[in-house]
Amino acid sequence: MIDVVIVGGGPVGLYLAALLLQEGVAVRVLEQRLHRERHSRAIGIHPPALAALDKVGVASAMVGAGVQIRGGIAVSGGKSVGSMSFASVSECYPFVLSLPQFTTESLLEQRVHELDGAALVRGARVTEIADDGGLVTVHAEATEVGGAGSRITSRILVAADGSRSLLRSQLGIRVMSRTYPDHYVMGDFAGFGDNLHEAVLYLEAEGIVESFPLPGGLRRWVVRIRRPAPVPDAVELVRMVHQRTGIRPDPATNSMLSSFSPRSTVARRSVAGRAVLVGDAAHEISPIGGQGMNLGWLDAAELTPIICAALAGKPVGQRLHAYSTRRRKAASVARWQSELNMTLGRPLAPPFLALRNGAVSAVSGIPPVNRLVARRFTMQ
Repeated sequence: MIDVVIVGGGPVGLYLAALLLQEGVAVRVLEQRLHRERHSRAIGIHPPALAALDKVGVASAMVGAGVQIRGGIAVSGGKSVGSMSFASVSECYPFVLSLPQFTTESLLEQRVHELDGAALVRGARVTEIADDGGLVTVHAEATEVGGAGSRITSRILVAADGSRSLLRSQLGIRVMSRTYPDHYVMGDFAGFGDNLHEAVLYLEAEGIVESFPLPGGLRRWVVRIRRPAPVPDAVELVRMVHQRTGIRPDPATNSMLSSFSPRSTVARRSVAGRAVLVGDAAHEISPIGGQGMNLGWLDAAELTPIICAALAGKPVGQRLHAYSTRRRKAASVARWQSELNMTLGRPLAPPFLALRNGAVSAVSGIPPVNRLVARRFTMQ
């Protein structure tokens, strides 16, 4: 019998596994993918999450592999309308770390493997769960040739299987969802010129263009569009960027293309019997602002001592209730921040664009307010 089964071997499931393994907990992580996705949206790691990741000894390696974004600037019509420094947001991590999710997951998986080489089981899709009040039995089938089918009994089940969580559905947990009138296309290209270590927001009448540095001299370009669209080719995305910003990335250097329409989904409860939801399974947040993955890590960090107490036979009902309340509040704050970010980037007629730019400039020019906004942006 295993102490804890974690369904989902993404960044949140792997981090929770590492935390628990360090405490001597017997863990199995069931992941349906045989291989990690090389191209993913999540790149931003905020200071509170880096502090949490340091608990499993991976923060230093992540910082060494990533790009430290120490501030950002807002531009409109080719002119700077504001700036923000992250220097005051954290003593240890005064930056937002830009690191592709593939590398993040690789480092976390390596740490899990160091702690228990058998903890991660790939190629296993959970098809059925049964909770008898004392133990949870998980049935999984092999997803592909080379995958592993299994039947595991555990004392606690954690669902870290993403925004379209199958476990959440099997547990009968309902969600509250929101959709937004915002749609985006994005791609990674070779960087050039100035601002190679800054985030740049182009506040234009047609909608925002965001640009973030990535390791290896790359930059990610995110363009807000008016309606859902298929993934563009590199030439078309470059045309969009150039039309709004005057900057023309080299399409020949493109390494990733994607399109997405944000939504938010918050579970009405995160605990059901001996099962707990974490990460996107509990609360999907718009990726604009890069908070979702970080929120999941903070879930895991707060949940770990409660799981350990439960395994030690201590009553944890009140602690679980308080945990659920705090994490729902944190998700609400993150959702509000992401909605504000999306509102900031919507198309505006020139008179209203000038008013918005003036407000951004005013906030930027008041140091205490600028610092407060920087803390909020970095999930402080």
